[in-house]
Amino acid sequence: MSRGRHVSMLTEGTYPHVQGGVSTWCDQLVRGMPDVDFHVLSLTGSGREPVTWELPANVHQHSVVPLWGPADGSRRARLRGRARRDFLATYERFLLSVLDPSAGCDFGRELFALAELARQGRLTAALSSEEVLRTLTRIWTMPHLDTARAQPTLHDALIATDLLDHLLRPLGARLPDGSIAHAVSSGLATLPALAAKHFDGAPFLLTEHGIYLRERYLGYRSAAQRWPVKALLLGFYRELNSLGYREADLITPCNQYNRRWEERGGADPERIRTIYNGVDPQLFPHAGPEPETPTLSWAGRIDPIKDLETLVRAYAICRTEIPALRLRLFGGVPEGGEPYRTTLEKLAAELGVTDGITYEGRVPDVARAYAAGSVVMLSSISEGFPFSIIEAMSCGRTTISTDVGGVREAVGDTGLVVPPREPEAMARATLQLLRDNERRARLGELSRQRVIDMFTLRRSVEGFRRIYEELDGVPEPVLQEVSSEWTVQLRIPDPWRAMTADGSIW
Repeated sequence: MSRGRHVSMLTEGTYPHVQGGVSTWCDQLVRGMPDVDFHVLSLTGSGREPVTWELPANVHQHSVVPLWGPADGSRRARLRGRARRDFLATYERFLLSVLDPSAGCDFGRELFALAELARQGRLTAALSSEEVLRTLTRIWTMPHLDTARAQPTLHDALIATDLLDHLLRPLGARLPDGSIAHAVSSGLATLPALAAKHFDGAPFLLTEHGIYLRERYLGYRSAAQRWPVKALLLGFYRELNSLGYREADLITPCNQYNRRWEERGGADPERIRTIYNGVDPQLFPHAGPEPETPTLSWAGRIDPIKDLETLVRAYAICRTEIPALRLRLFGGVPEGGEPYRTTLEKLAAELGVTDGITYEGRVPDVARAYAAGSVVMLSSISEGFPFSIIEAMSCGRTTISTDVGGVREAVGDTGLVVPPREPEAMARATLQLLRDNERRARLGELSRQRVIDMFTLRRSVEGFRRIYEELDGVPEPVLQEVSSEWTVQLRIPDPWRAMTADGSIW
């Protein structure tokens, strides 16, 4: 049998249903290895989401695990007798491992016990009992836990149990025999990989783009649930994240910044290989002359994690100095994201800059989006190694980006990097570049050369080819890590450094 030729790619909310950076990376990887057979298993909401990417011929199977659709086996008989008692004991230890780490319960052991039920199609039914609710409420109200002070209610327990049931459903997914389990994010996408490794001995590869756990913490800050529910879900994500780091045979972050999080989360440094995302410079050629009207260009999805409010505020500041300046936003609005676009439109109206901002939607040739700008912007509060930045650099456009994830590693000294959520700092950097034509042109040329030297698609794909072969038993030399010059530049932003230092995340 050919080695490294059968891969199950595990995605959550991305490829092949959603456009975006991670989906672009998945498609590049699949198309870059036409001799490898891929099974794509995608975790989605309802299971009815359309496939928006044309799957190449080497994707021999595409399966969907709907988190919110009807559960397989949900009508099977509930557990009885000793099986019910064993499950309740397992579930109690599982909850303690999440809510009270001092109890000494093993999250992984209990998760795999739940996985056995999930594989039998019996987990949803097992979670649908009054005893399960009472168990959760009893643990929540243990006097030494913070959740007790929030006085959790039966309604909280119903919500939390229902959410947990849905989050655990990927445990029941089966992967084809003999395939490498490649989860392309931490979190829920690792559940089928963890189960496949535990029960079937499948090699487990974990790739991280954004920091999944960090994004869960950011997202739950504004979630509607009460604290007891948030504590359970965030505790679950924390333990799952660390288990994935410990169990993966290899971890391939797309930048060194991610590597630091992974090591703090329990990953063995010897099992971490940094492989940067790449682009094809021929598909993103030099964009040529800048537009006659000074223009800021942005490309991505209209989503709160992209923090376009900061970009709009920075633009408004710049408009007071350069009245002709335009802001062009290229990208679609994901399902459910319409209220966020409305928020941006209201903000622009309040700031008096509606006339200068245009929403261009998705464009088939994203290189046109970068060519449309004098400078390409990125304002995100979380990123991995963003394609929009290295694609813009390949097009010979310099960039102004927030200092998140691997942005500083991508940009080097070819663009300006500013703190996130600081529109004044972004505006100052923007005005500096817009007022210095010579510097802007020089940085644009350096940007393209940097991509050609360091971030080509061929280099990225071949790195993963060697890893697939290695996991399937073909000896390979250790991949070359990035040079140490980057290590000294990398840092976790101060609020997150504090959170990791005192153990409140890890």
